[in-house]
Amino acid sequence: METKQVGNPKELPQPAGVWSNVVVSKPGRMVFVAGLLAVDGQRNIVGPGDIRAQTRQVCENLKTALASVGAEISDVVRVDVYIADMKHFDAIHEIRRQYFTKDPPASTMVEVSRFTKEEALIEITAIAVIP
Repeated sequence: METKQVGNPKELPQPAGVWSNVVVSKPGRMVFVAGLLAVDGQRNIVGPGDIRAQTRQVCENLKTALASVGAEISDVVRVDVYIADMKHFDAIHEIRRQYFTKDPPASTMVEVSRFTKEEALIEITAIAVIP
């Protein structure tokens, strides 16, 4: 069962990456995922200096977090993406496209000055709705 409907009104600029301008969720349970870094099970940064590797690890961590409560990445209705350098925009969306393959979530991306781990290049929070 689909948990969301997306919209990209023609009057708004169309997404330049992997997101939707508007997402409506259907009734269900809301899931809030805390900020995820590109860390492994021992809290070590995966892919130091490599934004693609870190983005992939964050997305894998997101899948794991969601699965722990019976949700899937397709249930995500919103993400907030914090990055160390906006020059990585295209590379991040290249990887995100592999995870958000249909009806991507609403999204905000901002550049920040530092993370809780010095080697981190990206952090993502998410909201999902599951039936």
